[in-house]
Formats: sequence, structure tokens, C-alpha cells
Amino acid sequence: MRRRLILWLAFALVHGLVGWLGWRMPNQPMGDVYLVYEPWSTAALHGAGIVGVTESWVYPHLALVPMLLAHAFAWLGGYTVAWAVLVTPCDAAGFWLLIGDARSRSRRAAAWFWLAFILLLGPVGMYRIDAITVPLAITGLLWVVRRPLVASALLAAGAWIKVWPAALLAAALVAVRRRAEVVTGALVTSAVIVAVVILMGGVAHLLGFVTAQTGRGLQLEAPVSTLYLWGAALRVDGWWLFYDRDILTFQVTGPNVDVVIAAMTPVLALAAAAVVLLGALKARRGASVVRLLPPLALALVVVLIALNKVGSPQFHDWLIAPLVLWIVLDRRRARPLAALALLSAVLTQTVYPLMYGLLLVPDVSAVAVLTARNLVLVALMVWAVVRLARVPVPARVRRPLAEAPAPV
Repeated sequence: MRRRLILWLAFALVHGLVGWLGWRMPNQPMGDVYLVYEPWSTAALHGAGIVGVTESWVYPHLALVPMLLAHAFAWLGGYTVAWAVLVTPCDAAGFWLLIGDARSRSRRAAAWFWLAFILLLGPVGMYRIDAITVPLAITGLLWVVRRPLVASALLAAGAWIKVWPAALLAAALVAVRRRAEVVTGALVTSAVIVAVVILMGGVAHLLGFVTAQTGRGLQLEAPVSTLYLWGAALRVDGWWLFYDRDILTFQVTGPNVDVVIAAMTPVLALAAAAVVLLGALKARRGASVVRLLPPLALALVVVLIALNKVGSPQFHDWLIAPLVLWIVLDRRRARPLAALALLSAVLTQTVYPLMYGLLLVPDVSAVAVLTARNLVLVALMVWAVVRLARVPVPARVRRPLAEAPAPV
């Protein structure tokens, strides 16, 4: 009882502190909430157009639901406060499921990791739509072996809020034995969402969130942008930063940047496919789901972050769920990767929002910190893939020659 009380007190303290820091830190760490979430949801409530239905949208369609729900708490102090209030009980639901009666040492360790990650990543992790997907992803992964139908439905719902939980669905489909239930839960959930969008008249914009991403350039914080960022910091002619007003992000440009932009999507797809294939080979050879699912899920998620031409800091929220699962199942093997993820989180908060003004200059010190963060991300990706490759499989037992089947 005492351990559970301490965890819940820490939960309240961390969420309250991070929520408050959003108001105190520079460079608008809460900007997306009041600059885009509130206008989008307000327009929908007042019949002025529904993003994803009356126009193409950068997010999947279900992302509008939490943006609308936040209005129910706006009386507490405005929409931005309401968003933090909405995220907190969502996290609390996942936290409650994770710790249970707090008797499990591994589950307590996973809970402390989650809280530490929230604190080290800072306000950008809370004041973004990605925060809503984290408890869904954690719940889905914790239930995926015993309740694969419900778990896959939750992961599919998360993917219709922000695409990344689809990676967890892919990992579950490879590692979990009850694959038919995983497929059924995801398909039924997706079919219901698609049907609602079509009935609302949004068929023309059904895949708008996919096409909206294909034409994006190299975002400032993405690992692939590091070389261009250094060129701009060293004042090399033809290398610079600019603000894209269509997608509201800073991007980099320089020699052959269009080639790099065009290459990154297939590189990301091929890398993710290679990780899935490696996981499938392990599953085919009999690897246990307990040993296979955590590194497979983490490897896929880190590939989506490290090889993405969009490098938004809130993407680090995606690391929480696979590492929570890994700590629950095998905290000793998960410990070094969790520590590396925490280092990446604190470097991310150092870059944004704390040093972001310097990064836009761009100042060499800020670029150096971002470069360190990107190197940590790449190291985490490589390490996760190596751990996946080393997942043990049962040794094949060779039968004595006398028991071998006779040749035909």
C-alpha cells in the first residue's frame, strides 16, 4: 500500500510540475495546443469545417476526438490548461493498469521509468497529441498476449490518432501467436473509423494524413538534417534554415537536399521492413513472445524516429511504451536501453524548448547538443536491432539416425 501511494504521489507531482513548466519555459512548448488544436476543434464545434472530413489534415481522423474532449475542461482555466487536465487522467488510467497493487518490482521499475521520462522530456511530451497515444500503447502492449483482440483494437485506435502505434501492431502481429485476433481487432476498429468518416462525407480526404507527409522537407531536428544544420551553423554558402508556413516547422536546405528528401521515405520503409523480417525469422524459429516482442517493438519505433525526415521532439513519447513493456518482462536486459532513452529525452528537452532560440540562429553550441541527441538516437536504434538479432531461439533437436524417416 505504501509503495503504491508513493508512486501515485510521484505521478501527481511529475504531471503537475511538467504541466506548470509549460507556462514557464521559453519558445512556446505548448504552442501546438493553442495555435492549432484549439482552432481546429473550435471550428468543428461551430460548424466551420471539420479537419479530415471537409479538408485534408496532417493527422489521422481520430486525433480530433481528444482535441474536442479538451473543451469539456476549458472552464478550469482555458483550453491549454484543459489539455493538460485531459492528458493526466489518460496517463492515470495506463499507470493504474501498469502498477496494479505495486507488488511487482518490475512493474514498479517500469512506472518509475515512465515518470522519469515524462519529467526529462518536459512539456513538449505533454502538450502534444502524441501524449494521448502513450497510455493506449502501454495498455495495448501489456494486454497483447492475453487479450490480443482488445489490445489490437486499442493500438489501432492509437494509430488513428498518431500513426506510430501501427509499428506496435506490426510487432504484435509478428511475435504473438494469436495473430488472427490481432488482425481482427485492428481491422474492426479501422473499419468503424473509416465508415464514420465516409458517412460524414470525408471520403475524398480519407488518406489526407498520408499524402500530407510525403511532400515534407527535412525538419530541423531530424537526425538526417544534422549535416545541413552544421553547414548552416558554420555559415557555408548555400546551407541555411527556413520556416515552412504550410506545415509550421523549421526546415534545412542545401546541396542535393531534394535527393535526400526523396530518399528518406523509401529508406525508412526499407529499414522498417528489414526489422519486421528479422522479427518474423525469429518468430518462425520459435522465439518466445516474452523475449521477442520488446526488442522488436522498440527497434521499429526507434527506426521510425531516427530515420524520419520529420524530427519533432514529441516523437520521443513513442519510446515509452516499448520500454515499459521490456522493463515489465525483463528489467535487467531493458535497463541499459532505458537509460539511453532517458539520456535522449533530457537532451531533447535541452534542445527544445531551452536552447531552441540558439538553434534557430543557428548557434554551434545548440547544434552540438542536438547532434549529441541524434547520435544517441542512432545508437539506440542500432542497439535495439542488435538485441533483436540476438533473441534466442530453441535449438533444433536432431533425432537419432534410427528414428529418422526412411527415404522415399
